[in-house]
Amino acid sequence: MSGTSCDGIDVAVMDAGSHKLIYFSEYPMATELRESCLRIAEPGFNEVDRLGDLDRALGMAFAQAVLATLEAKNISTRQVLAIGNHGQTIRHRPKGVSGGYPFTLQIGCAATLAEQTCITVVSDFRSRDIAADGEGAPLVPFAHQALFANLDGTTAILNIGGIANVTILNADGSIQGFDTGVGNMLMDALMLELSDGRHAYDKDGGLAGTGKVCQALLDTLLQHPFIQQEPPKSTGRETFGKDMLHRLLAWPDLSDADRMATACAFTVQSILKQMAFFKESPKRWLICGGGACNTHLMQALNGALTPAEVCSTAQYGIAPEAVEAVSFALLTEQTLLGKNNTLAEVTGARHPVCGGQITPGNNWQQVSQWIYAQNNHCD
Repeated sequence: MSGTSCDGIDVAVMDAGSHKLIYFSEYPMATELRESCLRIAEPGFNEVDRLGDLDRALGMAFAQAVLATLEAKNISTRQVLAIGNHGQTIRHRPKGVSGGYPFTLQIGCAATLAEQTCITVVSDFRSRDIAADGEGAPLVPFAHQALFANLDGTTAILNIGGIANVTILNADGSIQGFDTGVGNMLMDALMLELSDGRHAYDKDGGLAGTGKVCQALLDTLLQHPFIQQEPPKSTGRETFGKDMLHRLLAWPDLSDADRMATACAFTVQSILKQMAFFKESPKRWLICGGGACNTHLMQALNGALTPAEVCSTAQYGIAPEAVEAVSFALLTEQTLLGKNNTLAEVTGARHPVCGGQITPGNNWQQVSQWIYAQNNHCD
């Protein structure tokens, strides 16, 4: 997994069958590679040669992360059935552009990853749902259902990455899920700007915690049409990019701390406003993603969501930074078995689909045998 913030590569090793997380590791993305990802994700950038080069470069970086993780845990590549490679999203256009076909584009060359590791790779998880007239996102509610459905009452799983998304596991058994809007990306972009590139994020929300929210600016930011849009809905960097950052920076007579406090409040309030679309009010909120490490953000969510329980997913068995990578491991298993791994009621597709494209590795015969055994209930 490499999320919207492009700040690192997450690797989760999951046991196929039991779905137990065996090991998790994170690798910072090289500065040059991160800057290239952020640059190419900006609308208007259409350099095909640079896109192709970056696709391969990410494939190499992902392969190095996988191999380093396996070495750290003393796991042979021969023990690995498959790699689920979500890749780096550089465009997400579920509504199309100017009347054209909807599409989504993730890069991080699956063929390069398979070649470097010799392991079968599953990638491009979103396109099939898009083809079925869905949003192509969020996909993690399918996995959240498997990971957290045994809890009593209504549970909301809130993933705060660059973009935030929520899954609601309602007490009546129904599931909702959609992107809520901006997560960390606006705060991260603001910190980069305020620190002249020295700091990529506001550690522990330290700067935001010393500032005062500018209500007038916050009210302006909350007028963003995506906040008001009814689900199903999904979004990406292109929606909450440079224009939103410019609004924060251009507002007069604010300290750096006040701007950061307002950016953090925007994330919190945009999440709260989505509760108007919830079928049931959650008994608990489980927070995952990088936002779970932001102390000020977590305190703000706790205060805003009371009396519901608000805690990290770590209290329910999975480290918050590992949840998304584990989720795509689960989706990968479903792809290999030819089973649906999307929820049409979440994405708005005509029907559930089996998303993901398979790039066979040197172990494809082993994978084929495993698929046959699973589908025929053999040991």
